Amino acid sequence: MGDLLINLLASVIAGTAVWLAQFAIRRRRLEKERSFLGLSAGATALLVTSRHFSAPSQDSVHRRDVAALVELTALVRECGAKTDLIGGSDLRQELGRVTEFCVGGPSANPRAAVHLRTVLRGVTYRVNDNGATLSVVVDGAEYVNSDQERYAILARFTAPGAAHPVIYLGGLSSDGNLAAARYLANRHSALLRTYGADRPFCLVLRVREPEAYGTDFTELAADVSDVAFTAAPGGED
Repeated sequence: MGDLLINLLASVIAGTAVWLAQFAIRRRRLEKERSFLGLSAGATALLVTSRHFSAPSQDSVHRRDVAALVELTALVRECGAKTDLIGGSDLRQELGRVTEFCVGGPSANPRAAVHLRTVLRGVTYRVNDNGATLSVVVDGAEYVNSDQERYAILARFTAPGAAHPVIYLGGLSSDGNLAAARYLANRHSALLRTYGADRPFCLVLRVREPEAYGTDFTELAADVSDVAFTAAPGGED
């Protein structure tokens, strides 16, 4: 009987130790995720969405942008925070009051256009006469959508003195927006290891064979963090 009680006690102690260790690991992972996104329990994050470019209504949102917002909402809720959805033309708020996820390029999201003019000055979206996005140019390299490839910009930056970052997800099309959201959701731990909780970054993402694979084959095309926040030579911004 004594040996049985000792074995039971040892099992309880071992099980408790394992549970506590796993709890501590989950807690550390959560705190790292919160620091990367500038979130805390009970905080609110803004989801700033773009309109459906070809729809007549200013309130229309593309279905892939809706899917991107769902990905971001899940990421925010993992941190114990909540979301507030707003259109890019409706937001009147300074940077850094809360964490902001800005979805969509400047053609469909006026908030994105402001971020590009004021912060991401080395990133240029080229559009046609109808305002449709053709390509994005960074450091002299032009990234153009095709049937085989789509491109998106994923960036994080924080205004001077601000407590919370802006996370910009600007695809050349709605599938690029969704790819950037999924890349962020799946790779935020790796991005934290690379850039920490405070260092700004800007990445060009490539989506290969989107007609066959959707956004599953998304890869890093270029890290342009060293040039994205400085106006391009010759005043191209």
